[in-house]
Amino acid sequence: MTYRITGLSPDQFAMLHKMDDDQLRAINARRVIAATSQGFPCRVTLEDAKKGESLILFHHVSHDVATPYRSAYAIYIRENVRQAAEFIDQTPPVFEGRPIALRGFDAEGNLRNATLALPGQADARIRELFAADEIAYIHAHNAAHGCFSAAIERN
Repeated sequence: MTYRITGLSPDQFAMLHKMDDDQLRAINARRVIAATSQGFPCRVTLEDAKKGESLILFHHVSHDVATPYRSAYAIYIRENVRQAAEFIDQTPPVFEGRPIALRGFDAEGNLRNATLALPGQADARIRELFAADEIAYIHAHNAAHGCFSAAIERN
């Protein structure tokens, strides 16, 4: 069994990069500068922005399903990124050094199982969840802050 972790498509956020600060505020978003080289995880590149990099912080619906498990929260994306990251059978840098909550959903978008992966455990926990045939896909969230990190699919 293999899996694939992908960043969000940058195309869906292109309009945010064209907005000025007032326009971003009008949609409850904001431009921020990374204060450190950890703690500003980009959901497109699946790595933390480096200190001094510009990002957009905004509300994102990460699990748009017609079930009680629909989910949304604030996420960061680096400004002007062009390509989504993809990782096959390995976890992305954004998982390193953080506890990651893994939520396993069935094909209809209902939660079927969940687990916590401490740093260094994500690969094993992903494989454990996918060992159950009912798990169609997994969403990873930063355990402490609760924000969406990445989608994980069977490959």
